[in-house]
Amino acid sequence: MPDFDVLIVGAGPAGSFAAERLARAGVRVALFDGRPPGEPKACGGGVTSKALKAWPHLLQAAGRTINELDMYSPAGKHLHLKLDEPFAIYSRNAFDTFLRERAREAGAAIFSEKVSGRNCQQAEDGWTVHTQAGAEICGQWLVAADGANSAIAKRLAGPLPPAEMEVAFGYRAPHPDIDKAATVVAFLPKWAGYAWAFPRVDHVSFGIATTQDVFDHDSLDGLLWDFMISYYEVAQVGNLRMQLWKKKDAQINNLRHQDRQCALRLELEKTAEPYAARIPGLSPRTWDTRSACGKNWALLGDAAGFADPVTGEGIYYALRSAELFADAYLKGAPENYEQLWRAAFGGELKRASQMRRRFYGNFWGAPFTDRMIEFARGHRGIRRVLGQLVAGDQGYVDLKKKLARSAVKPV
Repeated sequence: MPDFDVLIVGAGPAGSFAAERLARAGVRVALFDGRPPGEPKACGGGVTSKALKAWPHLLQAAGRTINELDMYSPAGKHLHLKLDEPFAIYSRNAFDTFLRERAREAGAAIFSEKVSGRNCQQAEDGWTVHTQAGAEICGQWLVAADGANSAIAKRLAGPLPPAEMEVAFGYRAPHPDIDKAATVVAFLPKWAGYAWAFPRVDHVSFGIATTQDVFDHDSLDGLLWDFMISYYEVAQVGNLRMQLWKKKDAQINNLRHQDRQCALRLELEKTAEPYAARIPGLSPRTWDTRSACGKNWALLGDAAGFADPVTGEGIYYALRSAELFADAYLKGAPENYEQLWRAAFGGELKRASQMRRRFYGNFWGAPFTDRMIEFARGHRGIRRVLGQLVAGDQGYVDLKKKLARSAVKPV
């Protein structure tokens, strides 16, 4: 008799959510949390309204609800969105702890152990995990929910090439002023990707997400620092738009402004905490060929590649994949998980990967994101669709048709 029915490696949203759902139904679950105490996941921490509506208990975690969003195009054009459906921003320390403790309360056994692919051995009747402390923990099913760098996923489903990976990096920095801390998304000039400023309860998460195969840290880090300094300038002065992605004026009458920026950067460098992570960004062909389930094993969340290739958003898909696997397991057919995730969101993510190049490409002689924000500034219907896209309620499958229909309706 094995020690457990299911061994789950990784105590992020996917692993903890699956552990809680299984344990509440009486399944014997071991959940391995390999992250050092207090070390946060490198992530913006945005949870879409789609996720909040599907699982309202997520609002019990300590976070901030966001009703307004400022967007900037690669040319620096500004759009202020008032969202019909708010989303939430969490510190990943707080959010992951909330979900992990729910799993513990449901009856899952939590092991503070980092588990690698080498530590997992498969036999006819299940799996054995060898811990760093020398223990052997056995279970019938092995579930990898340990992120985009999962060694278990590489072993079971195969590695992903650099072209199918994205990079997110940034800084956690103090609030400039909690009442003036805007939520900002700014699309990058000359790069596929965007910068963000997500104000959390006790700090602001700044970051950039872009593709790994064209990643240039020095250039992108310079862009991010310009973004951060402009953000703090707006918060200090108030009622101003960020001045982004424009050539700096070196005239003598601008020296005072340059001095203020230098002082801001020196102060930020004392307190800003850097972070970095990889995010899966699968190609359309890979969605057809890569499996997230096999003989007595399954992959959840980022370990399975379940992230939006356009935005990098993965928390909704982490939770949904966990829910689908748990439901399949509780019905006595865990192998059906493969068909379930493909039917639930596989087509949507494949469509996003097909659209990614066009989303960050040119349209009518300018970046599509420039045109999108330009049209949204002058048309309420397009603004509404864009807000639904941010909220997670508007998918990519019918996005083009929805935008076209909105454009021809009277404003």
